[in-house]
Amino acid sequence: MNTTDDQRKNGDPIVSPSIPTTAWLADPRVYAVHRLDAHSDHACWSRSPVDGESTDLRQSLDGEWRVRVETAPTGRFPDGTSDGPDWSSDMSPLFAAPGFDDSSFSRVQVPSHLETAGLLAPQYVNVQYPWDGHEDPKAPAIPEHGHVAVYRREFDADGEVAQAVREGRPVTLTFQGAATAIYVWLNGSFVGYAEDSFTPSEFDVTDAIKVDGNVLAVACYEYSSASWLEDQDFWRLHGLFRSVELNARPAAHVADLHADADWDLATSRGSLSLDVLIDGAANAATADFALWDKNGTIVWRTTTKADGTLHAEAEIDDAAPWSAERPDLYELSVTLLDADGKVLETARTRIGFRHVAIEDGILKLNGKRLVFRGVNRHEFDCRRGRAITEEDMLWDIRFMKRHNINAVRTSHYANDPRFYELCDEYGIMLVAETDMESHGFENIGNIALVTDDPAWEPAYVDRIERLVMQERNHACIIMWSMGNESGYGCNIRAMYAKAHELDGRPVHYEEDRNADTVDVISTMYSRVSQMNDFGEHPFPKPRINCEYGHSMGNGPGGLSEYQEVFDRWDCIQGQFIWEWCDHGLAAVTEDGVAYDMYGGDNGDYPNNSNFCIDGMVFPWQQPSPGLTEYGQVICPVRMAYDAEAGELTVTNKRWFTTLEDVCLSAETLVDGDVVCRKTLMPGAVAPGESVQLPLVIREAAVGETLLTVHAYTMAARVWCEPMFQLGASQFAIANHPAPAIAAPARPELTVEETEQEIRIHSLNGELTFSKVNGTVSEWKTSGRDVMASGPQVGFWHPLVDNHAQEYDSLWKDNFIDVMQTSTRKLSWKQDGNAVVVTVSQRIAPPVRAFGMRVELVYTVLPSGRVDLKVSGEPYGDYSDIIPRIGISFEVPGCDRAVEWYGHGPGENYPDSLRANPVGHYRTTVDDMFTPYVMPQDCANREGTRWVALRSSHGDGVLVTRPADAASNPFSFSAWPYSCEAIDNAKHVYDLVKGGTVTVNINDQLLGLGSNSWGSEVLDSYRTRFESFSFEVSLRPLTSADLAQALAPIKEA
Repeated sequence: MNTTDDQRKNGDPIVSPSIPTTAWLADPRVYAVHRLDAHSDHACWSRSPVDGESTDLRQSLDGEWRVRVETAPTGRFPDGTSDGPDWSSDMSPLFAAPGFDDSSFSRVQVPSHLETAGLLAPQYVNVQYPWDGHEDPKAPAIPEHGHVAVYRREFDADGEVAQAVREGRPVTLTFQGAATAIYVWLNGSFVGYAEDSFTPSEFDVTDAIKVDGNVLAVACYEYSSASWLEDQDFWRLHGLFRSVELNARPAAHVADLHADADWDLATSRGSLSLDVLIDGAANAATADFALWDKNGTIVWRTTTKADGTLHAEAEIDDAAPWSAERPDLYELSVTLLDADGKVLETARTRIGFRHVAIEDGILKLNGKRLVFRGVNRHEFDCRRGRAITEEDMLWDIRFMKRHNINAVRTSHYANDPRFYELCDEYGIMLVAETDMESHGFENIGNIALVTDDPAWEPAYVDRIERLVMQERNHACIIMWSMGNESGYGCNIRAMYAKAHELDGRPVHYEEDRNADTVDVISTMYSRVSQMNDFGEHPFPKPRINCEYGHSMGNGPGGLSEYQEVFDRWDCIQGQFIWEWCDHGLAAVTEDGVAYDMYGGDNGDYPNNSNFCIDGMVFPWQQPSPGLTEYGQVICPVRMAYDAEAGELTVTNKRWFTTLEDVCLSAETLVDGDVVCRKTLMPGAVAPGESVQLPLVIREAAVGETLLTVHAYTMAARVWCEPMFQLGASQFAIANHPAPAIAAPARPELTVEETEQEIRIHSLNGELTFSKVNGTVSEWKTSGRDVMASGPQVGFWHPLVDNHAQEYDSLWKDNFIDVMQTSTRKLSWKQDGNAVVVTVSQRIAPPVRAFGMRVELVYTVLPSGRVDLKVSGEPYGDYSDIIPRIGISFEVPGCDRAVEWYGHGPGENYPDSLRANPVGHYRTTVDDMFTPYVMPQDCANREGTRWVALRSSHGDGVLVTRPADAASNPFSFSAWPYSCEAIDNAKHVYDLVKGGTVTVNINDQLLGLGSNSWGSEVLDSYRTRFESFSFEVSLRPLTSADLAQALAPIKEA
């Protein structure tokens, strides 16, 4: 309720704007008092500005404020002291008085959160309301034990603001973001009240402000009736977290500027319709309209008589349309002049000509079907929370563009106004979402409790109205969204009607599951098969997947299969990964170790633990392996190779621009190393079209031949330098294993057997088996340990977040993570010049009647190599999925140099390896370890033909297949910690490096999926507790030269 007069119901006043009361906090009918109407976010000057000049009409009040946080009193305002008298509602509270002594208050920077300033404890909660388990208020009542922050700021009016005060012209005060409700006093006079944490609250302070010695006081409440509508999945952070500013208004002022910039595909003509609201129009004689293109050329100009409301239209020939691929913008200026021609005010905003429409059930931009390749994005910085800076926004946008992301869903609230401007400029399409989520009502079985209550309708409608009014001039906004996870009911229908009353773009809301109201039907976390079914049976309205690919910890996997479905069906118009960034708050242990907090780390209850660590970017702004994979999966330069025809087909999956800026580097690899490189130019391939480029690859006579083609953009852009890689594709050409060669003569192996050991001696080493547990207890070559502990068959690896539901439903109760190995038999025999050691084991969980009968057959060869064959037969009634089938062993801690031929250079898994082509790579064990906020399985490399772990001297161990590893690769990982240490760790500070390196060789590995919330691992990437058999070859290294160890020598 935006009140300027008393509002009455049944003849009784419910709001007296001059007498604030804390009763407003629990009244959903009162969400604003004296707050000014929403308007466009155009910038204004008192003169004609030069390019790049900041507005001179604004005075920032950011900086140091004084604040005191206390438990909110019941039925009264805080008086600013710890034990002072109650405040009487017919006068200003003590803390609002200019002479109040605030010397005991804390100093805090605005914008910031009270929690990041150490004045409140952060709490992370997802579905519940933050007071659940402590209090049980019934909406719209609020908890009794919430907090209130009393802010005070002394200031002098400056510049144009001071001049406006002297001249008696209007001055407004704006809070760009304040959580959750604020009461405002200036110089002891009540200014106003506002809710909605994420849209600006602007007040007229003309009558209260003076030139010098102003005191601004704000009571910022943790809870209000608005809290029932702001139950998003995020840290509950409070305070004045966006800028606070004063704005001077000239004698005539552009109060609202609505620019509807349409574009016609048939004529390439832009149509501009302007509606302008002028305050103080009587002081202006004329209004001058001008439009500049990106080159600074005026393409339209007109002058009209100034009036309270102005309307103007323009037709722009050959207008450059805005799209995410070519975000051409125009600058619109409205200048108000007095009768003498003096400039009173200039208002400017940037616009883009574009046409958004739904035609025949397809969402189109500028006459062409569009597809979102998007992410959900919360505003977040690990140090500042949601009090982000422009630098934070720019980092996000640039890295999105560098990973081929073209769209953002602003989940689930209005973003900082600067973000919309940057998306216009850089080319990011937006699903602009309203500050709305009442998810917590799901816990009482009625998520739509207030969504379908007409008493809340004005508060709901106010939120969409303010968002649309402020941001509707932005070209980047493709559709509006009415919030998230709030059920469906009459208030959603009312919001939809208001959105279309104010703007013509489509409206989205996921919980209108049948699209009874909305223009675009949406779904969350639908499986690949479901999405394909949606494509086969199209809905009359376009469909998007507004959340999928839950990126919690290691993952997500299976994105390429999703993308194939999105590409297959026109009615599916894109997807938004959940989500962009991990919400970890930077912290330091008492010992000075840096880490990132998640729910529960502050003793906060309720909490949802590390469910906030669910992004594709780490909290410290480093892309995760998941983001790297997503960038490749959605790369718009698609390639296919026909070796027989000698042709590379290049397809342009952009929607508005050609491939004339793209060049290709085609690399021929033999056994992982580049032997030939050729540059190709696809040329101006039109959107959706393909070109065939001649490319003949000569396969190697011996070895594996691969073709890797990298796509680069040659253009310098605001988000990248020239020759930035957009993506890469790889193709298998041929594989001709080298023929085995006869082994040189070597002394025969000798065997020494005792009661507890079998010791096998070769020319330069010895291998010892324990008869007690059937393991390799010692292996030395040239006097150096090859392994610190011998191979053990395993079916477990540290739990990843995306397998949490499998753990809860399958693995935990079946004790898959604590299976025990029992050695039943060990025997050996001489087989020609080799010694064969056979170990029979059973691996089974405790107190369960299933397990695996395992046999390990070690063939020890005279050269010192050991070929190991592992096979298993299950027994009992468990045959479901397991994390892996493989072996693990430890090598000395000095063996930290890693070299391999397989997928890389980054971490990859069976269902997440498109971004990592097969090649020959080098790194270290420590650099391989991915520092997930909650430690979990990591560092895997798929498609491995061989891997070597060595010391700085070159000695160590190499693992490969006994023959033709290219046709039967494996995966490996290496950690500076044990599996148990990683599994038990809750934060990185729990991990302590030991004296050995853990090496895992996997014959089968379960894919990642995204089942932390969403989609299980696809069938094609599942590993089951079933019969298996595989072989590996373990080869000691005594020098930096790998050639001898890799040579296919026939020894037995």
